Formats: sequence, C-alpha cells, structure tokens
Amino acid sequence: MALETSFDQPVPVARFAELVEGYVSRLGQIWVDGQIAEISLRPGAGVVFLTLRDPAQDASVTVTCFRNIFDKLVPAPSTGDRVVVHGKPVFYPKRGQFSLRAEEIRRVGIGELLARLEELKQRLRAEGLFDPGRKKRLPFLPQCVGLITGRASAAERDVLENAKRRWAGVRFEVREVAVQGPTAVSQVTEALAELDRHPEVDVIVIARGGGSVEDLLPFSDERLIRAVSDCATPVVSAIGHEPDSPLLDLVADLRASTPTDAAKQIVPDIAQELERIAQARLRLRRAVTGQLDREAQRLAAFRSRPVLAAPYGLIDRSAAEVDALRDRAARALGQRVARDGEVLAQRLARVRALSPLATLERGYAVVQTAAGAVVRQPDQLSPGELVAIRVAGGSFAATVEPASAGTAAKAAKSTPGTKAKSAAKKALTTDQPEEQYVD
Repeated sequence: MALETSFDQPVPVARFAELVEGYVSRLGQIWVDGQIAEISLRPGAGVVFLTLRDPAQDASVTVTCFRNIFDKLVPAPSTGDRVVVHGKPVFYPKRGQFSLRAEEIRRVGIGELLARLEELKQRLRAEGLFDPGRKKRLPFLPQCVGLITGRASAAERDVLENAKRRWAGVRFEVREVAVQGPTAVSQVTEALAELDRHPEVDVIVIARGGGSVEDLLPFSDERLIRAVSDCATPVVSAIGHEPDSPLLDLVADLRASTPTDAAKQIVPDIAQELERIAQARLRLRRAVTGQLDREAQRLAAFRSRPVLAAPYGLIDRSAAEVDALRDRAARALGQRVARDGEVLAQRLARVRALSPLATLERGYAVVQTAAGAVVRQPDQLSPGELVAIRVAGGSFAATVEPASAGTAAKAAKSTPGTKAKSAAKKALTTDQPEEQYVD
C-alpha cells in the first residue's frame, strides 16, 4: 500500500528505513548474475565484501558473504570473473545501505571450468601423481620415438622436421588421433597404451598446437592423466604454447613448451655433439701433453741432481766414511781394552797383596783342626791330635806332640818327616815352656 505523505505530514527517516527494509525483505532469495568489479578481503576478517556489476547496463550492487563461503571457490576469484550469487537482499536501516547477502557463489562459463580443473589438480597432487620422484629420465639417444598427434597437424610436422634436422637417424612411430572433441581422450589413451607396449619405443611425445581452454580440455582429463602416470615409457608433453598448461604437463616426465621444443628435448643435436666431442678431444690432448711435459721436466730435474749425475761419488764418500768410522772404532776399542787391562792388573795386584797366599809364600803356615777350625792359640790343641797344615806349596797332615821350644826348633830344622817327630818328642821332655810345633 502506498504511503501517504505531505509537507505537513512527512515520514521520519527511521520509519522510512523500516518500510524500505520490510519491502526488501519480502523479495526473498534470488540468483544474481554479474562480474566482480572489486574485492575487499581484510586479513583475519570473517566477512568479505564484493562489488558485483553489470557491464552492459553499468549497474552495480554490494555483496557481503562470510569468509567460509568465499573460500569454497578454488582457485580464489579475482576481479573480472563472472559469477552467479545466490543470496538474500538486505537493507540496513541505520546506515541506509542496500546489500546482497550471499549464501553461495558459483563461477560461470570459463571460471566454472577452471574451478573444476583446479579441484582435480589438487586431488591428483594429493595422490602424489605430480611428485618429482616419479619422473623418469629420458634416454640420451632413443632407438625409436613414439609420437601421438593430430592428423596432418603442424605439431606433427614441427616434431618430425626438427628432430630429423638434429639427428637424421631418428625413427618415429606416429599415431594420428583426434586431439579435441569427445573422442580425443579415448583415442589418445589407446595410442599411448599401444606405444607403451611397443618394444622399440624408448620415449613417447604427445603433441598438439595451441588453442583455447576448452580445446585443450582432453589433455586435462583424469583418465588420460592416470594413463600417463601408469606408463612405463617416459612421456613428453608438448601441448600448446608457453602460456598453455593442461594437467598433462604436470604428470608427464618432461614438459616441452612447444612441439618444436619437444623435438629438441628428445634427441641430441648431432652438430653440437660433434662439437662437444672435438672440444673434449682437444681438452684431453692438452691435458695429456701438459702431463707429459711436466713429467719430462721432473725427469730432467732428477737427472740434473748430483746424486744421479755422479752416482758413484756418493758411494765413494760413504765408503770413506765407513772406513774412517771403522778405524775410529778399532782405535777406541784398543784404547778401551788397554785401559781396562791396566785397571785389571792393578786390581789383581791388590787382590794378590791382600790374599792369604801371599802371606804363605813368605813362610807362614795355616794350621787347622780336624773339624776345619783355624788354630790361633796353643791351648786349642792337645798332644796326639791330628791337624792339617797348609803352606804356600800345598797341604799336609801332622800330629801334635808336647816339646820344648828349643829342641823342637832344632829338630824341625834338621830332621824332615818322621825325624822331626822324634826331635819334637825329645824337645817335649825338657823343662822349657811348652809350645806347639808342627811339621
């Protein structure tokens, strides 16, 4: 119902805002199509503000959405993306502002397609299909190259001509298939499986010229991606040009920016290899020549040394030194023996001077009892006792008899042997003091 107002009966601002809010709330939830003109995304904020505009009519509307709704869009939307917003119109009376509170945001056209590809990309990456550790090395010189490309395409011509220009002997197994359209995925997958089973194919190239995102969709198909991942033969992706990047580039063992670049990657350039061989031979020759020159200089230096120039001189000097040392050793030994002989003679003289034998040689004798005790006093013996007497010339036995000193002495001097005994007996009958005499 229309609101009746006049100059005399105006409507207060609050009442007007309430009426607008009530009218807007009756619109209910709607779907709005537009292009994102502005994104206000503050770090840590729970609400995202968008400006949605219609480029044809130059109209715009503010959109608010919670952060979790905005984060569902993978990859994140950017300015210029076309989206469809499902939400509820809201009027804020206190600020007098109108906004569309979004409950769901979807991409439209190419944006939605890219979102699906991004979701598939993240899922395959989580499975490990893009890990660098799964990549296989390409052979240096493949025996045969498998090529999957379109029929009579420029990509096929680029690969074949550039590869043969680099290495004329390279052989190809070409499989012409549909590279776009509904049958492209199945045909490329079948050709890949066939070439993977081929016993002579060492590397497989999947080549196609550039195109739109929709044209390159078969090379981001999950079936083809998994077939390439399971392939035992190294696979090279040569799809489109440098900006084009289908998922095949991520799972392939090598990504070539163009079909021409693929030809450069799979076979070596014979001219470059010959140049490398020539340079390697030159470096090897220089290294060997330099080593020979250095060894020749070392030999010349060795030969110029006195020890090699006159080798017998060193032997002669060593022989002279040996003779001199031998003479010195002989003289030293003789002097040492002479000194030790003199010392020995002196010590021998001392020993002889201190020896009891020297005393015996002067006419003294040592008297011992039958028990071996040395007689020092006369009362140690008794008449008739057998004693041993040792003189300088040897030892003999004697019997003790009492006798006078004078008679015994005369008898000992005049009568040897048994006569001395009788003289000793006579001497004992005198009145002189008793002394012991031995013979």
